[in-house]
Amino acid sequence: MSSATIRSPGGRATIARLGADNRGVLIALFVFLALLGLVNFVSSGPLTYFDISFLSSGGATLALASVGQTLVILSGGFDLSAGAVISLVNVVLAQSMDPMTTGTSVVLWTLAGIGIGMLTGAFNGFFVAVLRLQPIVVTLSTMFILQGVTLLVMDKPGGFVSPDFGTFYLGDAIPGFLPMPVALILAVVAVWLWLKNTRFGPALYAVGSDPDAAAAAGVRVVFVRFMVYVIAGGCYGLAGVFISAQTGSGDPLVGNSLLLSMFAAVVVGGTRLGGGKGGPVGTVFGAYILMMVVNILLVLNVSAYYSTIAEGTILILAVLAGSASRSSELANHLRTLGDYVSARRRGTLPGQLDRTDRRLKTFLGPPKTDPAEWHGFIERHRETLRFALPAYVCLVLVILVTQLWLGRTVFSPTYWNSLAVLSSFLALLALGQGTVILTGGLDLSVPWVVGISGIVLAGMVNGSDAALVYALPLVLAMAALIGFANGVGVVFLGISPIVMTLAMNGILQGFALLYSQGTPAGFAAPMLRWFMTGRIGPVTPVVLFLFLFVVGAVLLLGKTAFGRRVYAIGNRLRAARLSGISVDRTLLLVYTLSGFCAGLVGVLLTGFSGQASLGMGDDYLLPSIAVVVVGGALITGGRGHYLGMLGGVLLLTALQMLLAGTNLPYATRAILYGLVVLLAVVALREKRT
Repeated sequence: MSSATIRSPGGRATIARLGADNRGVLIALFVFLALLGLVNFVSSGPLTYFDISFLSSGGATLALASVGQTLVILSGGFDLSAGAVISLVNVVLAQSMDPMTTGTSVVLWTLAGIGIGMLTGAFNGFFVAVLRLQPIVVTLSTMFILQGVTLLVMDKPGGFVSPDFGTFYLGDAIPGFLPMPVALILAVVAVWLWLKNTRFGPALYAVGSDPDAAAAAGVRVVFVRFMVYVIAGGCYGLAGVFISAQTGSGDPLVGNSLLLSMFAAVVVGGTRLGGGKGGPVGTVFGAYILMMVVNILLVLNVSAYYSTIAEGTILILAVLAGSASRSSELANHLRTLGDYVSARRRGTLPGQLDRTDRRLKTFLGPPKTDPAEWHGFIERHRETLRFALPAYVCLVLVILVTQLWLGRTVFSPTYWNSLAVLSSFLALLALGQGTVILTGGLDLSVPWVVGISGIVLAGMVNGSDAALVYALPLVLAMAALIGFANGVGVVFLGISPIVMTLAMNGILQGFALLYSQGTPAGFAAPMLRWFMTGRIGPVTPVVLFLFLFVVGAVLLLGKTAFGRRVYAIGNRLRAARLSGISVDRTLLLVYTLSGFCAGLVGVLLTGFSGQASLGMGDDYLLPSIAVVVVGGALITGGRGHYLGMLGGVLLLTALQMLLAGTNLPYATRAILYGLVVLLAVVALREKRT
């Protein structure tokens, strides 16, 4: 480009436009270079080629996987199965390679790993693109299915990965000049740049920006979405191959910890959640930024427990920075607050609201609801009951199969009492998670709200009934406050519910590790143990509590103004705002309720088992969503009934009891859970014209 072109107004406009389009990449590059300089500063000496090679290999797995996640997000989706794909590829390679065989073909095994990833991507793509199901529930189900398959392949760390892999992937592409991890990432980026300049590239951005407009313009939306998941799966497979080369063995849980980091890397790299803007180049820098932050913390002797806290915080801050604009949710709420202060000073708030103040009136809360606004609500309510019936029909079938297979079921009070006790955990979560889903959101922070609540309670009580008097309300208040914080992030900061709650889950994991120092202490109070395992006549006390809870939940969602507002928000958010509903206040209450319910489950689980443990809530994420979906609720919000969710709870619990009676391993139960959710979503999905 000539200097005259650069000086011309058109040239300046072109440069400005290029800078605006690549702002995220440029910011990520600047932060990357700054952190690289900081690493050089805190190190014992200047960075050498060996140090650069070590750093490049340390972040390569995350960078490769995050490239795939970026493509999915660019299309407007989310992929929660990415970490499970990495784990599956790792254990397949480690289990399949023969230690006695020499001269392992790196290329063939690499293609095998990529192929496994692409097959799982095609599985996701079929349900998301062809059947048009929500990516979040499809990939969450796939995550559990793959985790089950992974455990069937290898149930504990072990196996063998040929040293040839480590020699190839951790060595040099050009000795003393270019490390192989850097060359591999450059190759992946080159493939992306080629794709971007084909017809697929513009189509991908068009689908992510506005799929309806893209379809009207002749873009093959179904094909693009399907291929996105296939290509992303290939990236996860390659990441699994690389981490296999690093570890030299297999670990069925090796990819689980990467999920939060992937989303953080994508956002830090400048890709917009929701699709249509960004790209893998910035994501690569984002991945290495996260890796260097963790390394800097380690060099400064900061506990490794802070890593998930740092990643979750970085994710939230990156989302806020990427969405900062005059039209963002945070800016709108700040203007609303300013309008409120100005109105108070002018004295015009009570009865002289102008157009600006009417927006404030909606924020503060609606007037008393006119019953006519809810015309047709009962009819819609009856329709949701129709979707809840299949859960109860299947429940009867499972109970009959249990009777035929195991016997002593239908006429056994012990069976029914056990079913109720084991159902109590999911019944509580169904109210919180179900209410969030009814508004169109999702709460992924459930596992560690459950975990940290149980850990804190056990540590405070330590076997004392007297301590339970003050510890129980404090723990429940803490859980409700965590839910409130989720609501603040979603409502006032404009962060996607999935991202906000996923980041919160990582932050809570770090705090739980710090609080317990990796080993939770304390025991449940005897009174709490009796509540969960004792007897009042033929039933356990928690069963009586569950009955009262179900009655309260049905009344809350079906007979109160809060419940009507929840359904209205889920059906049409904008219409709910225009009708005068206090959407912001309602959503804050919804997420607070979800946090409270998860905290209560943590308390009950501690009483049931006698003590708390790390990861005690991990097994409840998919089931908390599954029972809502199986119970007939629409995953996109607006349709569902708590009695249907309760049917889903009883069904999955009865199924779990049946499987436990057959001595099937956890891996099989995870696969069945994932399949049940997928089949339920397929069967109950809305028919599209």
